[in-house]
Amino acid sequence: MSPDNTSDGWLKKKWMILGGGCYLLKGGSGATRQEPYNEVFTSRICERLQIPHVSYTLYMEGQEPYSLCRDFITQDTELITAWYVMQTRKKPNHSSVYRHYLDCCQRLGIPGVTEAMDRMLVLDYLIVNEDRHQNNFGVIRRADTLEYAGAAPIYDSGTSLWFDQPTALISGQAAAACKPFKRSHEEQIKLVTDFSWLDFAALQGIEEELREIVKGSLFVDEARCDALCRGIRQRCRMLEDAALSMEKKVYLDSTRFDVEEDRAYSGSKEM
Repeated sequence: MSPDNTSDGWLKKKWMILGGGCYLLKGGSGATRQEPYNEVFTSRICERLQIPHVSYTLYMEGQEPYSLCRDFITQDTELITAWYVMQTRKKPNHSSVYRHYLDCCQRLGIPGVTEAMDRMLVLDYLIVNEDRHQNNFGVIRRADTLEYAGAAPIYDSGTSLWFDQPTALISGQAAAACKPFKRSHEEQIKLVTDFSWLDFAALQGIEEELREIVKGSLFVDEARCDALCRGIRQRCRMLEDAALSMEKKVYLDSTRFDVEEDRAYSGSKEM
């Protein structure tokens, strides 16, 4: 009823005008319709950790859940995704995908990118994000002067939290796809240069916010909710262990474990 040719992706979505503002409404997939709940939960995590983000709320049409967020781009700005940023110069063979992105941003004079990447990588490790491809993050540029303002806020994090896994397979240690720089979250978290901003105390009891978000859902039952809560508690412990480990050594990035191709999730598992 509301075709959308301005936003890529495979989930059902449409733009809406609410109270004079432009909002994106996006649905879920499969039997659990979990992506909208994940978007709202990720917003809560970002609020606790003071990570710049697009705020998502839950919107119901009948019994069907959708995530709702206001357009964070104005008539004076534009989103330049990371993929386009990395096309501004050829990547040297010896340079990792991550280093290439930072180098391109530095050459363009984009401020605060390393700090923004630290926060994005920490968040994606925590929520086990499987689809932070290179069009799911980027930078903001003024449309009139072409001056770069800095990194875009975190957006589009629904393909996470074991969204397509059977309840019995939900575990903090379960293998999961990883993007945009490394093929595993265990390797990608090593790219974080500074954990000093990360307040682990702020994550205490975060699973109860997840429980409150999915309360009354026809799609996420109590057993799945319990499994998700256990999983996120485990990820919090794993993140703390990773941060402590990285404080004790220097990580030298290389092309090892780099992603080989930037591909968005398409509704089926990659082989």
